[in-house]
Amino acid sequence: MKLVIVGCGRVGSGLANSLSASGHDIVVIDKSQRAFRRLDDGFPGERIVGSGFDRDALAKAGASSADALAAVTSGDNSNILCARIARENYGIANVVARIYDPRRAEIYQRLGIPTVATVTWTIDQVKRWLLPEDAASSWIDATGTLEVLERPLPVAWAGRPLAGLSQPGRFTLIAVTRSGSARLDCSELVGQDRDMLQFAVAAGAAGELSALLEGGPA
Repeated sequence: MKLVIVGCGRVGSGLANSLSASGHDIVVIDKSQRAFRRLDDGFPGERIVGSGFDRDALAKAGASSADALAAVTSGDNSNILCARIARENYGIANVVARIYDPRRAEIYQRLGIPTVATVTWTIDQVKRWLLPEDAASSWIDATGTLEVLERPLPVAWAGRPLAGLSQPGRFTLIAVTRSGSARLDCSELVGQDRDMLQFAVAAGAAGELSALLEGGPA
């Protein structure tokens, strides 16, 4: 997949190195040429000096054909503007913006831009939003027959009962993280934008879960 990362600081460079090592096509944009020194030796991705909300830089980065974009600079406003341009002008489906002020998150979420506050920010968390289908197991039992997977709520399930996301013997929705709190009353909840879902999944059933999530309610 082709991913654009705006900002090559500690998080941006770590994200770029991790995703590149997984075989993805990475383009990194930063205003400073010196920032690219944080990338691994032999980093195969493209480096572009420029601003993430500058359309010339985004065009040069191939934003029109990108599958995902992460705006991870040190400025909230720059990240949100970049993320909005990516989604609204380039139609990039998977977009996430880093913010420093958690109080502003609700405003951004109303604009349809997934945001992660610095206090909860991790590279793995960003990767879940950019590449939900590549989410790794967070736990596997000793027999290898049961795993726990975490996936963001697809748009198709927003406003729909989450009870429909369990199939006996194959996978079960066991928790929903919403607004920073974990909920266990999954069968009573209706999906909300920005929900993070945790599933207990039987061996070999991960593909069935992905199909259900991507296909939406019947």
